[in-house]
Amino acid sequence: MMPKPPFTRQLPLEFNHDPATSRDALIVSDRLNAAVAIVDRWPDWPSPVVILAGPTGSGKSHLAAIWASRVGATAVSLVKPDPMVLELAAQGPVLIEDIDRQGFDQTTLFHLINTVREHGTAALITTRLWPAGWSVTLPDLASRLKAATVVEIAEPDEELLAQVLVKLFADRQVAVDDRIITWLVARMERSLAAAHAIVTRLDQLSLARGSKITRAMAAEVMAEMDGSQDDIELS
Repeated sequence: MMPKPPFTRQLPLEFNHDPATSRDALIVSDRLNAAVAIVDRWPDWPSPVVILAGPTGSGKSHLAAIWASRVGATAVSLVKPDPMVLELAAQGPVLIEDIDRQGFDQTTLFHLINTVREHGTAALITTRLWPAGWSVTLPDLASRLKAATVVEIAEPDEELLAQVLVKLFADRQVAVDDRIITWLVARMERSLAAAHAIVTRLDQLSLARGSKITRAMAAEVMAEMDGSQDDIELS
């Protein structure tokens, strides 16, 4: 009998399959209702600045892409002071993604908010953290952020996770038995980031082995991911 190949805990996550990010491809559930409503409601927003807050992989980027495409928004970065950013904000809607992860210059954000208010444009900001967790030290900026509309996206439930897994596999043109989807949902971390990782790894193994995705393969990936999580917690 040939020896089994060494078990690997590495999870290469190269997302080289373009996900469907159109409005029709959006999976809407109770957790997304408020966020979808605010995006669809533009330009009739309760405030010129709207902040979408939710965990990694929760659908913020999908919604932001839908909004940006619909209104012709320009994506901008606030990491460093840049007068061009304020010019763009004066001319039309702007999008700032992952502001808590990318970082931002507080003075630039303050002036950007003032600019969209003065010129009647708008800014959509995505973040994993509510503004209270951004460590803002500029009092005037903190005051402006309190006036912004914050919409939270909650963690997905099991029904939504199942729909997301099916969609992610479909993006890769992979058909998976419904029983495997149900098995995965019952055991996986309840997050869309985990769904992305699981689908990516299963697709990799399926292609490498030239076989369809099986429950045994799904169990292997879940054990692999559990081991990686243990390594993270111990490090």
